[in-house]
Amino acid sequence: MREQSKMTENRVAMVTGGGKGIGLACARALAKNGLAVVIGDLDAEAARTAAESIRVEGGRAVSARSDVTVAADARALVELAMSEFGRLDCAINNAGITLPPIEMAEIPDEAWDRLFAVNVTGVRNCMRAEIAQMRRGGGGVIINMGSTLGVVGARHSAAYVASKHAVVGLTKAAALDYAKSGIRINAVCPGPVQTAMMYVHLEANPALIEETRATMPSGRFVETEEVAGAVVWLCSPAAGGLFGHALVIDGGWTAI
Repeated sequence: MREQSKMTENRVAMVTGGGKGIGLACARALAKNGLAVVIGDLDAEAARTAAESIRVEGGRAVSARSDVTVAADARALVELAMSEFGRLDCAINNAGITLPPIEMAEIPDEAWDRLFAVNVTGVRNCMRAEIAQMRRGGGGVIINMGSTLGVVGARHSAAYVASKHAVVGLTKAAALDYAKSGIRINAVCPGPVQTAMMYVHLEANPALIEETRATMPSGRFVETEEVAGAVVWLCSPAAGGLFGHALVIDGGWTAI
């Protein structure tokens, strides 16, 4: 397998939702470990700024506006990796959205459909394009961004919980489909992580932020760089035995 035999500066990764938050931390960490990075984000300016910051630090990065709900955009991001760097070794499917706290029966149909289009269909769209290229290239690594809410439940978060459970299930099933093609597919399940998206989710009730922090055995939220460190490891040959795994990074939150 190509992934097992070499870990060089010539490797290439793509990161969706790479303009900010966890995605940006992953893109920067991968670049610092010698990988060229293709950054996709619905916010074209955030993606451009992220890529520029990596280049300023001596890394290799390009960016594009990418809507993961559009299959053609997912394919275009893979094609950008090929045209710019000639290969695709790792893909981090990180793009995702959430909703403010709301009881399940009150979720508007449009909000439910949009969240699943991004969080689930978007991951499927990207995986389909990535797998096609990785099979041609002899293998690779795919990491889907799940959540602690992909392994447990939570009040007032039904749509997000359901979507992230779907991501974990999709990861496990796809890992079985493509293991013999030399493609390792795993999920990372972070949380609670101190990102803008978390604060959007909790801003309707700011007291929940401190209440959530108080439930953390570590006494603090997870940092984006800690999630990125796990992603770098999963992309390396050191994680060569992991297939279909959902790696929880949550400061002990789900261990209670």
